[in-house]
Amino acid sequence: MPDFFCYFQFRNTTMSAITNKTILITGGASGIGKLMGELCLQQGAKRLIIWDIDRKKMHESDAAFTNNGYEVHSYYVDVRNVDEIKLAADDIKNKWGAVDILFNNAGIITGNKNFYEFTHDDIENTMRINTNALMHVALEFLPGMIERKIGHIVNIASAAGLIPNPKLSVYCASKHAVIGWGESLRLELEQISKDLHVTTVTPSYISTAMFEGVRSPLVPLVRPQVAAKTIINGVKKNKIYVRMPWIVYAVPFIKGILPVRWMDFLTGKIFGFHKSMDAFKGKNE
Repeated sequence: MPDFFCYFQFRNTTMSAITNKTILITGGASGIGKLMGELCLQQGAKRLIIWDIDRKKMHESDAAFTNNGYEVHSYYVDVRNVDEIKLAADDIKNKWGAVDILFNNAGIITGNKNFYEFTHDDIENTMRINTNALMHVALEFLPGMIERKIGHIVNIASAAGLIPNPKLSVYCASKHAVIGWGESLRLELEQISKDLHVTTVTPSYISTAMFEGVRSPLVPLVRPQVAAKTIINGVKKNKIYVRMPWIVYAVPFIKGILPVRWMDFLTGKIFGFHKSMDAFKGKNE
């Protein structure tokens, strides 16, 4: 998809290699996290480090990858807990040094509720996992990247960070924050080195268990394999944004020219986003 809609962004044309790199993926034992890890290994990554809280899926991923001769290391890390982040990060740095590419992928969705139906714990949990954790994890590995003047942070945000949606208010807030932080971090790192990159990923709904029951009449759900491949290709090209499907590239442009009420009508009545969570039954935690 042409980047015309992507704020006419300019990108470094030097390709980021996956080959011989140390890759860390949070939430990497299932879904697009696992698929991205698999693609990185297939494209020559030196080692893959997985952080997750599902021990069963971590064991299954380890077995599948190591049986194919890949180097994989899994850690049980609850990214809500800063102490666990620090302990795991210290162990990684002591054993293997710097992480080359960090995929901030772990996330949750608390949907199908009006804001006044949320609890304080719902809000806290969503923001700690979807927003705060990304910053805490990055903070552990950025010094090594900055010291070497090379590295890449990939933040899995969402199109929900671009488009307001009823019954997704807290999730939208968490993803808006990720986009804002990632953009600011990118500008900071570009002042240090042209080889320090931040990629922000803003997909629409992906057809995984996390979004089971979501309906999107005019905008097709993105298949996980397509999402993973698109993200990895975007990272290799040092893209500032990776957006999918193609219509998401148009969102900032359309928001910039349409009055708010017209945008509400377009997203709610035409595209049906405002009813997309009515039958939601995915991972609502």
